Parts: sequence; structure tokens; C-alpha cells
Amino acid sequence: MPLIFNRPKKIGRFSEPISDVKQMYQNQHNFHIPVMGTGHSVDTPIRVAHLGIDSVLSVVDDLLLERIRKHYAPQYDLPYQNIPRSREDGRAERITAYLETAQQIVKQKFDQLKQSPLFESSEKDRYFNMLPEAHPLKKMYQKISTLSDAEARKSLIEDLTARMKPGSIDVNIMAKVDNLKSGTDGKPLSAEFSDACAALRGYAQSSLSSALVLSAGFNPRLYNYIAEFKDFYRDSTGNIKKRIILKVSDFRSALIQGKYLAKKGLEVAEFRIESGLNCGGHAFASDGHLLPVLLQEFRDKRDQLAENFLPMVKQFYEAQGWEYPEVSEDQLKPAITVQGGLGTHGEMRRMLEAYEMDATGWGSPFLLVPEATCVDDPTTNLLADAGEDDLYLSNVSPLGVPFNNVRNSGSDAYKHERIEKGKPGSQCPKGYLVSNTEFTEEPICTASIQYQLLKINQIEETEMPAGKKEAQKQQVMEKSCLCDHLGNGALIKLGIVKPTFGKQAICPGPNIAWFDRTYSLDEMVDHIYGRRSSLVPQERPHMFAKEITMYVDYVEQQLQQSEGDEQATSKLKKMRKNLEKGMDVCLEISRSEAYGDENLSSLEETVIQQRERLRLLFEEPASLVSKNGKANQLAYAQ
Repeated sequence: MPLIFNRPKKIGRFSEPISDVKQMYQNQHNFHIPVMGTGHSVDTPIRVAHLGIDSVLSVVDDLLLERIRKHYAPQYDLPYQNIPRSREDGRAERITAYLETAQQIVKQKFDQLKQSPLFESSEKDRYFNMLPEAHPLKKMYQKISTLSDAEARKSLIEDLTARMKPGSIDVNIMAKVDNLKSGTDGKPLSAEFSDACAALRGYAQSSLSSALVLSAGFNPRLYNYIAEFKDFYRDSTGNIKKRIILKVSDFRSALIQGKYLAKKGLEVAEFRIESGLNCGGHAFASDGHLLPVLLQEFRDKRDQLAENFLPMVKQFYEAQGWEYPEVSEDQLKPAITVQGGLGTHGEMRRMLEAYEMDATGWGSPFLLVPEATCVDDPTTNLLADAGEDDLYLSNVSPLGVPFNNVRNSGSDAYKHERIEKGKPGSQCPKGYLVSNTEFTEEPICTASIQYQLLKINQIEETEMPAGKKEAQKQQVMEKSCLCDHLGNGALIKLGIVKPTFGKQAICPGPNIAWFDRTYSLDEMVDHIYGRRSSLVPQERPHMFAKEITMYVDYVEQQLQQSEGDEQATSKLKKMRKNLEKGMDVCLEISRSEAYGDENLSSLEETVIQQRERLRLLFEEPASLVSKNGKANQLAYAQ
């Protein structure tokens, strides 16, 4: 039985004595590394899992996975045989093959680490030194270091080694990126060959024991398909080989999706709360519900989750003629974690202690940790030098969802070069984000040459003023080929393509503005756990303060686009009401005792400033109000 630890009430998840109770949440650390684009965390498990750190990789781009597999397989004496793009179930097969390769590499590295000597500054020592101070294995390691009896020391080292485990190789699927495919004969394939379902099959058919992270919305077809695979159900010992993690924006969404899955006997191992805007990649704005309000609700109602789901799960097992295994109460409780904008140890402590979260996710800061992520050197330098004004919420995504971006990336340079040559748009080499049928029967991508030329011609034929025409054309040409460009940085970093290939896109959260160089993995982990001087300056705004500002920016932009539309304005008034409620909560937090290096003074200042700005936005034309409440034209996403 694997060694798992109970979730304590106040000070992180680890408490003594060591427990043999299996829980749904099994991370050894108080943090995980979330998915970052298609390429930036594509090999993160290969880089950090042997050190016990959980991470998430994307399987959206199976063609990228195939190239990365070809790169790594010979380095670890693993077999490689190309899976051609023309293969009928090639997408699923490529995903399975990559995950198996990653798992075999992690096993090789972990087995080698376990055989290393202790107390000789080895990778094995590094494994234990990185653990949280309260972790039982860390305490056991420290105790052994003080022993002088050789026999006792040897026996305890063997016991300690047996308790080690690698980090989890978790897999992310964007539920709504689910294009239906056609066969070689041009006829539509059945539903299980859709992008999301094929990706799920690729993961389900792998031998991984890890978690599937579902994000970007609710997809009934995909959720129904999960029920086809036994690995997502409990075995006779109560273990679930492949756990389900739902990335959610609020408690209601968690309840609805959890119930849908529970009716099929599927249990959610973890609800992963993410800030609507203060995050990396695609930003799914809520109706103005700020993170501290959401965290309060999850903390206060978390027992309702298991109470609602368990009867449905057991009913399903009974209908199937299965016996639901006897498991502990802790094993039935979904874990709740949070991510999006964390940047200091004090902010993490607030998540773990005040809101009783099981763990946290740290994404963007790890983009500056070459040991953990796969980012090419020019883009790494771009991120290290980026200030707050260089990071912005853009409209580059073909999905039509705001996308956190950095200015002057290789992708931007390539896009503007094509525009200047009169050839806007992309060749659409992969087609994962095709969705638009405005001009064609078959969906096409809004970042493609085909769509952009058709749309620009349509705009030119209208009788609107020249200035408005130009503005609309710029909006069309702003879209970027994220399918391809988000993977290019990894290909360059690994030497698979030359740096001159360029066209690298990256999707950091605004938090990265306060990290200004590359860091070792040990530095970043010690920063997270407060074991070293902070890597960010004291003036860095609190994560809750940054979220408030981003939401007011978003409201301003939406007001501009609404052009007086009553329905849109009514929705924004509701968002304002929710923001005001959240600001009240933030004001209370700002007057509480800080957790270590939290910048609570920035939180009070931000509430005062942004509350006044909201007032002005709804009293004056949105285009005349700046972030400071003064007359100015908003330069959004330019």
C-alpha cells in the first residue's frame, strides 16, 4: 500500500504520525507544476518527476509529442518507430506512445536516484531536501542524518528508500478543443475519433497511474466516453489507477460537473480552482467572482461535494453489479487545490491555512526554471526582461477566449512580418482549433490565411467608415497560430529545429513580471516554501490585488465593445456587483495579519483605486477612463 499522508487542519497537509490511509490526493509537495501551453511543460515530468514533483503536460498536439518522443527515445535506449500522420487512430497511438516513453524515462531516472548514496550531496539527498519541512519523510531523513549507529542507520535508510515515490505524470485535455475528424475518404469519423476523445483514449490506453486534468469547459461527449475505461473506477482494493481532476471556476460548476460524472460512477479526485484572469494561457473570466470569495465557498462547503457524489457513485456500481470497495472517509473526499498568480510563500500559506486548500499550483515562475520547463533561450530572455506593461491579456487565440501573452515574442514578429507583406494568417498546419463556419461548410481556423482573407474582403465591402474598417481588420489579423507556435519553443530548446525557425508563442501569467532571471529548481522550490530570501521584491502587488485590477481592465474593455448594448451592459453591472462584494472581502483580508511576505498594503490600495475606477466606468464613457480613473483612451491588447 503506498504511503499517503492525512490532510491537516491548519499548517499544510502533512502531520505525524505517518499514516497508511490512502487518500484521493497523493502529492508529496504542497505545490504542483500546471500545464503550460502545448510545449513548455511537454517534458516537465521527464525533468522533475524523479525528484517527487507532480506536473501536468498537454496532449493537444500529438504531432509535437511524436517529435519529442523521437528526440528522447534514443537518449534512454528506448525503441522508437514512427507513427505516421495518416494512421487511422494515429492521434491516440502517438499520445499513448509518448506517455509510455515519458514513464519509462522517469522510471529509469527514479530507480537510479534510489540507488544513490545518502548524505553525499546526491540527487537522492536533493529529493528529500526539496520536501516540505513538515513532511514525515523529510523528518525521517533529518533524523537519520544525526545517527551514529551504522546498522540502525542502514536499516532506516532502506525503509526510507522504500517509501520514496516519483512525481505524477498528469495529463491535461482541453475539453472544448474537440474537433470532429474525417477519414481518408473524406467522410466524418465516429465520435470517438474527435480530438478530445482520441486524446482521452491515448491516455486511457497508457499504463500510467496518474491524473487526467480536464479544463476549458464541460463536454458531455468526452465525459461520457471516460466511462468506457475501467482505469477510472475503483479496483477491489479501493484504488483508482487514473484519477480525474477538474479545473473549475466556481463551486456551482464543481457541483454540476461532479454530479454528471458521479451518475456514471466516476469520482473526482480533485477540484483545481484557477483565477479567471490572473493565470497563464487562456483566461476564462468569471462573472466577477474574485478568487478569495470562491475559496471561502469551497472551504465552507467542501463536505457537500462528497455527500452529493457518493450516493450516485454507489448507485452506479450497484446497477453494474460491481461491489463498491470499503475505503476510508478521507479517501472519499475530493481534494481542493488552487492556482493562478501565486508568487510568494506567504500567499501560499494563506491558501493552505486560511482557506484549507490541499495544495497550490505554481505555473509561470517555472517558465524561468530551465530544469523544469522547455523554453528556448530567446523567449527565456524575453520573459526575464518583461515588465508589467509587456504582459497583457490578448485576443490572439482562435478560440475567441482572452489569452495571457507577452509582447515581442517570435510568434508576434512572424505574424507582423506576414501582415506587412500583405499575407496575413497561417497555413494552419495542424488544425486543432478549427471552429469557424462563417464562410465555409467545413470548420476553419480564424488564424488561417483562408479565414482572414475572406473576412478582410467582407470588411472591405462594407460601407462603414475607413477608421472602423481598419480597426476591424486589425482584430482579424491579431489571431495567431497557437496550435503550432506554442510548441516551437520546445523544439528549438531541444535542438530539433534551428533557432532561426522562430515563431515561438508563450503564455505566461502577469505574475512573471516580478521574476527577472533564470532560477535553479532548488531556488524556486525553496522560494515556494519560504526557505530562502524571496525571489520577488517587496513591492510586488498581492495576487488578489492583481486579480482585481485585471477584472476592472476586463470590465472596461467589455464596456467599450458593448457600445451601449443593454443586455451586455446589464451583464457587466452584475459583474460589477460581484466585484464590489469581492473587494469587501479583500479589504477585510488587507486588515488582517499577513502571512510572512504577503504585501497586504497593496491589497487595500488596489481596492480603493479600482473601486473608484469602477464607479467612473459606469458613470462616464468607458473609453475616457484609465486605470487611475483619469481621462485616457484604453490601449487594450495593442
